[in-house]
Amino acid sequence: MNNLRDLQQIAQAMVAPGKGILAADESTPTIGKRFDTISTESTEDSRRTYREMLFTADGVEDFISGVIMFDETLRQSSKDGIPFPKLLADKGIVPGIKVDLGAKDMPGFEGEKWTQGLTNLRERLAEYYELGARFAKWRAVITIGAGLPTRHCLEVNAQALAAYAALCQEAGIVPIVEPEVLMDADNCIKTCEKVTSEILSLTFREMHNYGVALEGIVLKPNMVICGKAHDNQSSVAEVAEATVRVLKRYVPSAVPGIAFLSGGQSSVDATKHLDAMNKLGGLPWNLTFSYGRALQADALVAWSGKDENIAAGQAAMMKRAKLNGAASKGEYSESMEA
Repeated sequence: MNNLRDLQQIAQAMVAPGKGILAADESTPTIGKRFDTISTESTEDSRRTYREMLFTADGVEDFISGVIMFDETLRQSSKDGIPFPKLLADKGIVPGIKVDLGAKDMPGFEGEKWTQGLTNLRERLAEYYELGARFAKWRAVITIGAGLPTRHCLEVNAQALAAYAALCQEAGIVPIVEPEVLMDADNCIKTCEKVTSEILSLTFREMHNYGVALEGIVLKPNMVICGKAHDNQSSVAEVAEATVRVLKRYVPSAVPGIAFLSGGQSSVDATKHLDAMNKLGGLPWNLTFSYGRALQADALVAWSGKDENIAAGQAAMMKRAKLNGAASKGEYSESMEA
């Protein structure tokens, strides 16, 4: 393993108080779908322009500690010719890279996913380090349904997350460990709490088996929340209390911080939930955000693929970054939305 102190410093910078991580790692097909919603063609140049808009917003470094990039983006440069990893690092923002190759159908387990990408990961991480990446992300996808998830699905995804984390630390790269329990079904909050408990318990067991130093990781879990199709949605307080209860039971205090995914919540709900958790207080780790859509949705619409709207797009993103920065300290109020 590379110097643990270096990994620790990077991880702590990623979860610094008042800051969070921008997930700008949408794959080419995914960002194509997002661009379709604003009637903008997805080309290498339009994707570069969009990401540059986000990365160069005035004062972005005050609320964004790190940026997760897709392989294409990590290799791109600004219109002024500055490689994106250098542009971010010069602002004090840690450059990161998505390294998983997507969640594929698990053979023999209908409706369940198994994340790919361990083959040649050691070699890819070495290249990404040379390109400037100092942290990485790997997402496991856990589906709730009739008889789902199976124990086997939970175990193979936990093992893959742990192997990925160990390879990252060997390369001098901080792993973001992302076991995501999807909120797409009609389950109640208690079911989400049970499944989230199981995947976190298994993931930390496997990381122990692989010798992963917990001081040099960042956890990126889902919040404990009802499925979107459930009839009775939980209150903000219920989501906060259930999520913190699970984290206290299964996440060791050695972990520097937890950066939540938004998982399909509205931008405002994701902020409210993060704030409510931090208002509970007495937590051993920093709780912050690692949002994609919940930071970008308003910015995407404001930009709409037009150069003359870049300032408007940046302003929309900065508003959400600032509000989530406040939420990560328990200092958000709904009146700030105005």
